[in-house]
Amino acid sequence: MSSSLYEIVELSNGDVVLQRADEEAEPLVCIRFSADSLSYMREGKLDVAKAMIEAGMEAASEMADDGVEDFLGEFGSDEEKPVYH
Repeated sequence: MSSSLYEIVELSNGDVVLQRADEEAEPLVCIRFSADSLSYMREGKLDVAKAMIEAGMEAASEMADDGVEDFLGEFGSDEEKPVYH
């Protein structure tokens, strides 16, 4: 990713997104909480979303450092790529 500034924003529909601050492009990450999870979190929705985004960025950084291409190469080119959650 470039060295752009990023911001975490709550959209009018309630989704929390990570987006570049200087662009009108599609968000990089979008988080949507269920009604059940919102009732549990109460006012902590943005704190939870921020923690989720930070954890994802840290994991992505570690994968890049470890050589994710080498890791994915273990699955072969004819097989379906793994899904990470």
